[in-house]
Amino acid sequence: MSLRSALARLGAQEDLNFLLTNRIPRHAATRFMGWFSKRRNPAVRTASIALWRLFCDVDLTDAAETRFGSLHDAFIRQLRDGARPVNTDPDTVVSPSDGIVGAFGRVSAGQVLQVKGFPYAIADLLGSVAEAEEWRDGWFVTLRLTAGMYHRFHAPHDLTVEQVRYISGDTWNVNPIALKRVERLFCKNERAPITVTLDSGHRLALVPVAAVLVASIRLPFLDADRNVRSGGQGVRPSKARFGKGEEMGWFEHGSTIIVLSPANRPPVPGLIEGQSIRMGEPLLRSPGGPMPDRP
Repeated sequence: MSLRSALARLGAQEDLNFLLTNRIPRHAATRFMGWFSKRRNPAVRTASIALWRLFCDVDLTDAAETRFGSLHDAFIRQLRDGARPVNTDPDTVVSPSDGIVGAFGRVSAGQVLQVKGFPYAIADLLGSVAEAEEWRDGWFVTLRLTAGMYHRFHAPHDLTVEQVRYISGDTWNVNPIALKRVERLFCKNERAPITVTLDSGHRLALVPVAAVLVASIRLPFLDADRNVRSGGQGVRPSKARFGKGEEMGWFEHGSTIIVLSPANRPPVPGLIEGQSIRMGEPLLRSPGGPMPDRP
């Protein structure tokens, strides 16, 4: 058995996985990781990237660069041109990021599912009862980014950002094991709900949720030099414009994006919980529009 296989089997033991990734000083570990990942000492860089690639399923074949100055640079790598074709059908909203599809479906009485049997209120997720009303009869899709994935997220359609609400919080792991054990986990973690209006007039909410060893959401359209936490809790209005597929921001490790859409923008047929999806592939569509093809 290879070392990677042995580590994977060890990580699959739920009690041990939960203990190692959550029953630690999460904030201290996250601060340390933020500092350590930026070290540019050649020995540190080489060892840390090697360990990252050993523990995580990392594919750098589509990266613009394959040599990095630090582990942090590898986490937030950019893609080579053409690596993520973006579906151009105007009736289709595409995935804003690479990810694994988690719970998704209809919003019911203002609640959605974290996993089966673990509902949470979107008002708690968004930090606003009034804003949650807009999605009361809508849809939700959860996209989980693993540690080895491409960590940048993009505009799912031609759109204008209306506001960003920064909500301080914890740094629980967001893997399936934690989601089955920690109620309302997404409502406890640090997050930055982004409200956008599509050129069609429809609105969406994109909710990046930070996690252990991450807790750093970057939105350069708000602040080119600092993460979203730097401005403190509260609402930041915006008029930033993005074309479909344009980069909006990134996580500094990996985490989750929850997409909230209105009743007339359901998930595309055939979406399956647990499937991998790439940025630019169809995620939501207008019911009257043609069936979208994946690029």
